[in-house]
Amino acid sequence: MRVALACDHGGLPLKQAVKEALAAAPSEVIDLGTDSPESVDYPDFAHKAVELFLKGECDRIVLICGTGVGMSIYANRFRGVRGALCSEPYTARMSRMHNDANCLILGGRVIGPGIAAEIVDVWMRTPFEGGRHAARLAMIDGLPGKIKDPSNR
Repeated sequence: MRVALACDHGGLPLKQAVKEALAAAPSEVIDLGTDSPESVDYPDFAHKAVELFLKGECDRIVLICGTGVGMSIYANRFRGVRGALCSEPYTARMSRMHNDANCLILGGRVIGPGIAAEIVDVWMRTPFEGGRHAARLAMIDGLPGKIKDPSNR
């Protein structure tokens, strides 16, 4: 499995632990930076990873910024990217089982390297359950279900 990994300066201290956990998964890691503590704009790095994913050049994405919120907002703007901001293994597991998350987002100033490695391990190993969850994802994607107008119950 090919995984695009990108971070901004706020995620840089956590990136090495995440990279090692991905390699142990095992997976091929495509490191898109940043590699410097100098301040950078997180959308630039998130874009590199999302672009590779949308072109089919990687199977999953891992993004890291200070809180994970900025990367999450950016990644989830794109159809087909299902980004999950996870701070502990349970959410990581459920994001794969029920939501088929293909983009893991971490907060480099929120969690430490040990918990990050655990989250990555769980997220990489957990399969999507499908079934009723696949139908819900189809609703999100607009196929084939339709989201009902909440005012017209």
